[in-house]
Amino acid sequence: MPEGTPVLQLLTREGCHLCAVAAETLDRVAAEHGLAVTAVDVDGDPELQAEFGDRVPVVLLDGREHSYFTVDVERLRRDLADR
Repeated sequence: MPEGTPVLQLLTREGCHLCAVAAETLDRVAAEHGLAVTAVDVDGDPELQAEFGDRVPVVLLDGREHSYFTVDVERLRRDLADR
C-alpha cells in the first residue's frame, strides 16, 4: 500500500446484524476512494474484545476510532477527501 494511503478497518463479530450493515456501507464508501476494508473479529483478540466488544461495529481509520454502531458516512467521506 502506498505511503499515506488511508487504512480502514471494521471491528466486528459473528452474528452481529449492525456489523453486516456497517460492512456494506463501509465497503461502498471505501470503493469510492479506491480503498479496501479489513474486517477484524474482536472476539479473536482479548485486548480488542475488552476495549471494543460492547460497541461493535467500530470503524477505525488509520488505527484510530472513527465511529461505532453506525458508519458516519459524511464524516468519513470528508476525512478521506482531506488526504
